[in-house]
Amino acid sequence: MPVLRLILGDQLTRDVSSLGDIAPGDTVLMAEVRDEAGYANHHKKKLVFVFSAMRHFAESLRAEGISVDYIRITDDGNSGSLEGEVKRAISRNNADRVVVTEAGEWRLTNIMDGWQERLGLPVDIRADTRFLTSHEDFAAWAEGRKSLRMEFFYREARRRYGILMEGKDPAGGQWNYDQENRQPPKQGLTPPDPHRCEPDAITREVINDVSTLFGDHFGSIDDFHFAVTRDDALAVLDRFIHERLPNFGTWQDAMVQDQPWMYHAHIGLYLNAGLLQPMEAISKAEAAWRDGTAPLNAVEGFIRQIMGWREFVRGIYWMKMPEYAALNHLEATRPLPDFYWTGNTAMNCISQCVRETSDNAYAHHIQRLMVLGNFALLAGINPAEVNAWFLGVYADAYEWVELPNVSGMTLFADGGYLASKPYAASGAYINRMSNYCRSCRYKVSLKNGPDACPFNYLYWDFLDRNSETLSGNPRLGMPYRNLARMTPEKRQANQSDSQKLLNDPDGATTLAAE
Repeated sequence: MPVLRLILGDQLTRDVSSLGDIAPGDTVLMAEVRDEAGYANHHKKKLVFVFSAMRHFAESLRAEGISVDYIRITDDGNSGSLEGEVKRAISRNNADRVVVTEAGEWRLTNIMDGWQERLGLPVDIRADTRFLTSHEDFAAWAEGRKSLRMEFFYREARRRYGILMEGKDPAGGQWNYDQENRQPPKQGLTPPDPHRCEPDAITREVINDVSTLFGDHFGSIDDFHFAVTRDDALAVLDRFIHERLPNFGTWQDAMVQDQPWMYHAHIGLYLNAGLLQPMEAISKAEAAWRDGTAPLNAVEGFIRQIMGWREFVRGIYWMKMPEYAALNHLEATRPLPDFYWTGNTAMNCISQCVRETSDNAYAHHIQRLMVLGNFALLAGINPAEVNAWFLGVYADAYEWVELPNVSGMTLFADGGYLASKPYAASGAYINRMSNYCRSCRYKVSLKNGPDACPFNYLYWDFLDRNSETLSGNPRLGMPYRNLARMTPEKRQANQSDSQKLLNDPDGATTLAAE
């Protein structure tokens, strides 16, 4: 009997479990629907990427002789929901069973869990085998541990897969080469241009559809150059390995004005959508070290992000959802300032990062964590609003990877389950790791007053107002000792400056002139 096999927009690989036993007579369903395109304010480039990659993947399946039932966002009769399109496809194709790989987000998984009852026929929801650590393996690793730390998870993964190992020991004698990485930018740093894929006829049609239907969504649709096929995604990876990887470790945390791409790989969106597989990226990077074309510190840092951090946050997401999404350990309640959407603020670091996000649907991890996320942490912005923003604006963002990074790593909303301390920093960090401060109206050398860098007084006010919750954290001992030595007048100045800014954050453009 015919089987309907649903492929989701982030499952664009022939290796997905739902296609493992496809047989003649089966039909693959793929559907662009408003419920998925509009549940967050998804960047227009993100929508173009997903829809174009879906359409190209459907063509690759048809080229194999596989029957594909493809629903476009513009098709008459499109119900607007995945469930509605599955119902219609069951009827069109006379299917007696549905096969699908589990969704990457709890929201959709919760919907799919009720399909068998609501659709009235068997629904086979299969494990997503594209990751290196299954839900069961992560739960077994986490069981009985007082705290979960990525470094120990990562080491076990290296041992299990034999990556960057010399016998039983890590390559080079160390597991982690952070001490050789994360240097501040030097004068004249000019990274290579990113790999560009010119839009073909399919992508140009998608750009028109998104412009028409989602023109009010965040971000620019101009200059779309992402890969939308597996071959092109592999070309992006290969170019990174040859051009950027040798310098990736050293400059992975550096931020340079008007250099949004730096030495990063720009492959997160391809990994998360299925166009690339994690082990092929890891293996290519390891091969570059073994053949002497990339140093160990760069290769280890890159592999740690994929084999360690990416797998780790996914494990935490599925262990802790749905409760994890509601956590707000620091009781942050302020609304998200409008400048996260417009970039209109005198804080040059934020303006740069927001504008580059708007242009590219991309910002690298330090821009996200230590500028945009750091301000949200210091300002006490509601985690739900911060998560909604991060989920929508980046092309690589899906909730399983976005939520733990934002609520756990960035906002400490989970109380330290994922990270051992809040990643709070003053303007000194941004000044050290970027050249943003040179072009800023605020002065990073000033600690208080209308011309002072807002990150300076916000940092101390954050520690002060959260002292009851955070002062016992052993990793915050030194800053709390420094806070205790401050005069009452200094602490009051921090609070007063912070309140002035936070009560009118979008007035930061005029604050420096007061």
